[in-house]
Amino acid sequence: MTLLQTPPPAPDHPDSHPAPAAPPPRAHRIRDDAEAIAAAQLLAERFAPEAALRDRERRLPWAELDALSASGLLGITVPREFGGAGVSSGTLAEVIAILAAADGSLGQIPQNHYYALEVLRVGGVVAQQRAFYDLALAGERFGNALAEIGHKDFKRRTRLTPDGDGFRLDGNKFYCTGAIFAHRIPTLVVAEEDGREVTYIAIVPRDAEGITITDDWDGFGQRVTGSGSVTFTDVRVKAEWVIPFSASFETPTTIGPVAQLMHAAIDLGIGRGALAATLPFIRDHARPWADAKVERASDDPLTLHHIGDVKVRLRAAEALVRRAGRIVDAAQLQPDAQTVAAASIAVAEARAATTTASLLAGTRLFELGGTASTLDGLGLDRFWRNARTHTLHDPVRWKYHAIGNYYLNDRLPARHGAL
Repeated sequence: MTLLQTPPPAPDHPDSHPAPAAPPPRAHRIRDDAEAIAAAQLLAERFAPEAALRDRERRLPWAELDALSASGLLGITVPREFGGAGVSSGTLAEVIAILAAADGSLGQIPQNHYYALEVLRVGGVVAQQRAFYDLALAGERFGNALAEIGHKDFKRRTRLTPDGDGFRLDGNKFYCTGAIFAHRIPTLVVAEEDGREVTYIAIVPRDAEGITITDDWDGFGQRVTGSGSVTFTDVRVKAEWVIPFSASFETPTTIGPVAQLMHAAIDLGIGRGALAATLPFIRDHARPWADAKVERASDDPLTLHHIGDVKVRLRAAEALVRRAGRIVDAAQLQPDAQTVAAASIAVAEARAATTTASLLAGTRLFELGGTASTLDGLGLDRFWRNARTHTLHDPVRWKYHAIGNYYLNDRLPARHGAL
């Protein structure tokens, strides 16, 4: 049996040797923004019906990700001069939101793929760009191995050491969303150069000798993102797989704003999905409160008020995401301290709004649906759990701090991947 046919073992018995991703199916070549949106909508219709089942059984979405590869969506941010659609940042955000509305996990998994492509666009040389863009256009999935827990000591962090004409890679990573499904694993590494610590992204083949992926993610939300652990033991790394990363934040680039825009889109999509599940439940199952003196819950005046409130907040969040996308596009065309700061703040505003809206939508589902909406078999709790889990990716309270400091004190926000 394979992971495609059966759920993985429970988290207390993690699978340290999951089957590697199969070669991607032949990928369609998407040509423009409209085609990208249409492809996402078709996939969402396919992904939504079994989203609750995948969440409940923690069934990893191998078949769904193969469909994502075949759709061509993984190549939509590849610039036109390299054969991609070069879609706008707003379109990228909308594609992710559409997928996340159908299944929050499936909206999050490709986020790191697109992040790697943005790092490549900013820091890669032409030969690297051409090679890795071709892989994305062919449907290969890039996961991630960026985060690690508590290792501030250089000697304990995931590191590259010179080895002939290449390097050796050693270290341990966690929160590696998508790595289990990936064909390539972009990995944040450190190296010592001229007495200082320098960071790189090494895009390592998933099946390289010395890589161990453990499916030990047991968060109560985003359950099937495959956000487990990756261990690298004396992994051989070719020089052409290594992309400079320190310089990505020493100078103004859009890597951080693009990453955060996609996170905002995930939350927006989860909120949309929660509202979409709320409406039919109220119409068909919820009961009106006696004091409302109406026969149907859908005529309860306080219910109508709260549905309107959720819709307005989601619409406002959507508008802020689209606005942020336009400002990110402008910064990509002319990156400097001011344009990148404006993009970071616009995206922070969007993230503040999507965080609030997605959590509210998940909460109102139960408040308005009543006790019947909590029945385990319905799986409606996944919307709130997914929103609560994903919105913890980085603290929204610091978004408000950066926004206030920007407008009140003319302070440009810090440049890093979380803003």
